[in-house]
Amino acid sequence: MRKPTALAQHEGKSRYERRGGAKPGGEGAPPGGRGEPADDGSRGGKGASPGGRAEAGEPVLVAVDTGGTFTDLLALEDGRLRRLKIPSTPDDPSRAVLDGIRTLLGGEGRRFVLLHGTTVATNALLERKGAHVGLATNRGFEDVLEIGRQNRPQLYALVGSRKPPLVAPGDRTGVSGRIGPQGEELEPLDAQETASLAAWAAQFDSVAVCLLHAYANPAHEEALAEALAGCGKPVSVSSRILPEFREYERTSTTVVNAYVAPLVSGYLGKLEEKGGAERIRIMGSNGGAIPVARAAREPVRTVLSGPAGGVVGAMEAARRSGFDDIVAFDMGGTSTDVSLCPGELLASREFAVDGQPVAIPVLDIHTVGAGGGSIARLDAGGALKVGPESAGAAPGPVCYGRGGTDLTVTDAHVWLGRLPADQFLGGASRLDREAIEPALASVAEGMGTSLEAAAEGVVAVANSAMERALRVISVERGYDPKDFCLVAFGGAGGLHVAELASRIGLSTALVPTGPGLLSAYGMLVAPVTREASRTVLGKSAGSLDAVFAELRDTATKDLLAEGYPEDAVRVAETVDARYAGQSFELRVPADGWAEAFHSAHERRYGYARRDSPVEAVTLRVLAEAPPAEIRMAGPPAGTTPPPAAATIRGTEGSTTAKLHARRSLCAGAAFDGPAVVAEYSGTTWIPTGWSCTVMKTGSLLLRHAGDGKRRPATSPATTP
Repeated sequence: MRKPTALAQHEGKSRYERRGGAKPGGEGAPPGGRGEPADDGSRGGKGASPGGRAEAGEPVLVAVDTGGTFTDLLALEDGRLRRLKIPSTPDDPSRAVLDGIRTLLGGEGRRFVLLHGTTVATNALLERKGAHVGLATNRGFEDVLEIGRQNRPQLYALVGSRKPPLVAPGDRTGVSGRIGPQGEELEPLDAQETASLAAWAAQFDSVAVCLLHAYANPAHEEALAEALAGCGKPVSVSSRILPEFREYERTSTTVVNAYVAPLVSGYLGKLEEKGGAERIRIMGSNGGAIPVARAAREPVRTVLSGPAGGVVGAMEAARRSGFDDIVAFDMGGTSTDVSLCPGELLASREFAVDGQPVAIPVLDIHTVGAGGGSIARLDAGGALKVGPESAGAAPGPVCYGRGGTDLTVTDAHVWLGRLPADQFLGGASRLDREAIEPALASVAEGMGTSLEAAAEGVVAVANSAMERALRVISVERGYDPKDFCLVAFGGAGGLHVAELASRIGLSTALVPTGPGLLSAYGMLVAPVTREASRTVLGKSAGSLDAVFAELRDTATKDLLAEGYPEDAVRVAETVDARYAGQSFELRVPADGWAEAFHSAHERRYGYARRDSPVEAVTLRVLAEAPPAEIRMAGPPAGTTPPPAAATIRGTEGSTTAKLHARRSLCAGAAFDGPAVVAEYSGTTWIPTGWSCTVMKTGSLLLRHAGDGKRRPATSPATTP
């Protein structure tokens, strides 16, 4: 595939060479849910040892993804994957997790390892329900959070506005002392002032410490942290969390960590105390799992915890089916997450949550407020709007029969027949189609149209929001969508994938097995990672080896302490480099980094200055231990039974579509739309003009009519 020149921000970031997995989605689960064996014949061990080998006697592996609407669970035991979807409990997310684990394992007393993706940090930031934070910084730099960068969110607004920083002006204190850019002490700390910090911190729930040039010399920050140790509050120290330059981003990241620390540490503490797991790992925003102790200490690393699992899962599912270049499309109950993967998982440090920069490594994911539970309404001008408000887990869409009164995207699909009411959760539960009519009639009356046209309008508006998100990560970054396969997952992804593919010019789409549980699957197969970094501006080239040695030790010691053998831990080293005088860097492999930078600069900007000096800015080390091995067996070959019939409604009247139960589809089965494929964790809608083929891996390969040329990029053994 042609690699566009607009990709510079991702140069040298393909360190996650072999990831995989999948994510749960959000069409939903019935009240209470229930566990079932996987449809796909998944095979694995009874658990996994630290090195990832399945061995007899090992604890069960349980992966849990908590979404805004549903909590999804997978258990790997005795070579089988069992699954469960239950409504989330937003008032206390741990309740759904603990209840789900007990249900899935059949009670108390079972040995298990918990792999978890959590939205606690994300929700606290989005809802501004985090801790009361105090910020200690250098005197004269208390307003770094206010000043920020010169970015203007509303470029043409006569009177611009932005949300206030997470720390109010009165909650910031400046201290004496100054470290220089080379780590030299320019002014010592004031001992009396430092000693008084504990009393100042008593008024806050959490404290952030960020001093100038602490990345070059953390001595002053450590002294303040020691003085604050007795205050009994979580203390976030910038040189421990992000020892890198750029004061605003480092301060913001440290403050975000402090803002969510009490909530996340309390939540994880409850899981440790009441869950009974032998070990807990949390999905990190970079696509790798991290130990629970680090997640509690540095919760800023979990702000994309759940979505990262989905991208890892989508990449693995696509590779097994022979596709390398994909767009991951995860539509759950509350939101949609999209990520472009040109043969690799792309990382980014230019990331913000609700306007707050977070300069840790995260997978490059774009999120919009469009999901199965997104609420449809008419605005003051009579225009149809869908989302970002969601019916959530309680009461949920109208058709769930739990007291919901607002029309949602899921309700529209049920009314149109694309989500057959008697096939919800693969036929295990029934939805209430009749209950939808009053809410739909209210919207249709306001639009002056029929019920079917209103339902189609709701779906179309949701599609438009998701189409914009897909274009942001592809066309707007220099990629041609035609070079990619759209991989749909989440409970609602299969209902929209074909129409979205048509909108952005894709002719091929893939729906993995168990699409509504793919994020949880991604957590099962994600590696365990530890990253370490340090800004080295001004250091000589000869001193870089010593810094890399320290970073390697920092990155690997935690993994070795967990029992991973040294030969199982892979280490990747990179350098953020730039020409002297430039303001921004490109990341390149450490081996031959200067020449690699010239080449990367030429790919991005179209030229290189090989006679100009190149300086190393930040050194990075990623240590990675392998995940559990899961051997996936696809559906058996044979004869697929005749489909049942589904009634599909629209403005042109009703039509009859094929209705397939996914567990009954055999490898090689092929059929044209209109058709519906129903299964436990999601439903796939194949409209007229599209065809579907069941691959040997069990994935559904959707093609637009007339496109018989598109084939997977790798092993022919995986083709239909």
